Amino acid sequence: MASGTLADDIRQKLGELSPAERKVARVLLSAYPSSGFETIAIIAERAAVSAPTVLRFVARLGYHGFPDFQAALRAELDERSASPLALYEATEAHAGDDSAAGLLARSSQLFASAVTQTLAETPAADLESAIALMADRKRRVTLVGGRFTHLLAQYLGLHLMQLRDDVHFLPERDVERTAALAQLTRRDVLVIFDYRRYEDDKIPIAQLTQEQGGKVIVFTDTWLSPTSAHAHVVLPSQVSTPSPYDSLVPTLAVIETVVAGVISALGEEAHRHMQHNEETARRIGLV
Repeated sequence: MASGTLADDIRQKLGELSPAERKVARVLLSAYPSSGFETIAIIAERAAVSAPTVLRFVARLGYHGFPDFQAALRAELDERSASPLALYEATEAHAGDDSAAGLLARSSQLFASAVTQTLAETPAADLESAIALMADRKRRVTLVGGRFTHLLAQYLGLHLMQLRDDVHFLPERDVERTAALAQLTRRDVLVIFDYRRYEDDKIPIAQLTQEQGGKVIVFTDTWLSPTSAHAHVVLPSQVSTPSPYDSLVPTLAVIETVVAGVISALGEEAHRHMQHNEETARRIGLV
């Protein structure tokens, strides 16, 4: 089977499925991962297919039967919700050479592999969509992150601010955040960073944006944030790391790829905007 989540595997195989099997795939993807724990009969009813079609579908994914499929889904959910403490306890017994040389060698292998795999598995069409939305100067771009990923939201946002107008961070204070979300329209692009353990506030934010006709871009891990169900574009990254904490290095590589794409898409407009910012910074003594 392909690397990544079961949802990734299903999407990659859509072109190989029969029309009836594709109906099963869409039912599972529409409410992933909870839909995978329904009975065969319920999935078949929702997809308007027969029970044997559901069984043929899971066989296409490489599973010996429906219990085997659900067992794999449960294992994925365990990984999806793992905390740094759980990861530490799971890997402590398998620690390798803890010397500086050993750590450098392990980090070099892990980070290089994670970045390469992330960029290789990022669909060009999704990257193009993300770039087009962030480069569209008629749209307002708002970014929000989580416990650690707010740093990446700021990193991307600060770059975008140098290239175009109308880029904002979702406010932290309740009144300001409410006011910002109440103003969402079709011209809004909300960029969400959400990695395991996923934060509950991100789901209604994505839903609100989608309901108002705006576009949601989600940066997430390979297990996919629940906000992905409401996203126009999902950009997952590997999180392999020599520590119990998920790595954000591959995500940073994706961000810098997006920034390069936005610069290219904006062309001379980006150049003029950077020049104007530079002149303003000089006038107020910041450079």
